[in-house]
Amino acid sequence: MASEIISAVLVLVGLAGLLGLVLGYASVRFKVEGDPITDQIDSLLPQTQCGQCSFAGCRPYAEAIAKGEVSINQCPPGGEATIQALADLLDVEAEPLDAELAEKENIPTVAVIIEDTCIGCTLCIQACPVDAIVGAAKHMHTVIASECTGCELCLPPCPVDCIVMEPIKETPESWKWPEPSHPVTALQDIAVSVIKKEAA
Repeated sequence: MASEIISAVLVLVGLAGLLGLVLGYASVRFKVEGDPITDQIDSLLPQTQCGQCSFAGCRPYAEAIAKGEVSINQCPPGGEATIQALADLLDVEAEPLDAELAEKENIPTVAVIIEDTCIGCTLCIQACPVDAIVGAAKHMHTVIASECTGCELCLPPCPVDCIVMEPIKETPESWKWPEPSHPVTALQDIAVSVIKKEAA
């Protein structure tokens, strides 16, 4: 009886070792090389996976940039710093953040769940790309405000419209100096004001 058990164990160990070797060989032989430029672009993006750029996450947006399908100015969480970093990497001219996205960026918001209305369906939890919503099925959910990116992806799936976007309250701890405008934009503004004065 003991010899049969030992034989079975040895057979299983042998099979596991053989399969391990086959998988190891296959991972080396059939390795798919990634696109290095896509990897570099993706590393510069903020990885919030918020979808504000109209893509499902940072990686698909990076792939689209690498293919030249979209502009580098569609990432509100990254802001001007990310646009400049992408411009330097790709050796293209930096552009101001897309006007439509910039309007949203100027008023940072956070999702808030109206507790009395929440039915605990968990659809918002599944939609949140940064796991900022916590709760259990058939129980009230809540938003971890410090993790919320304000992407609004939790709004459409909510069947009872119990999620609202509210402006982030500014506190002495969260207040920051406003970033200076991009040099190109600042020069354009100066040029426009000079032309207006001359025309007047």
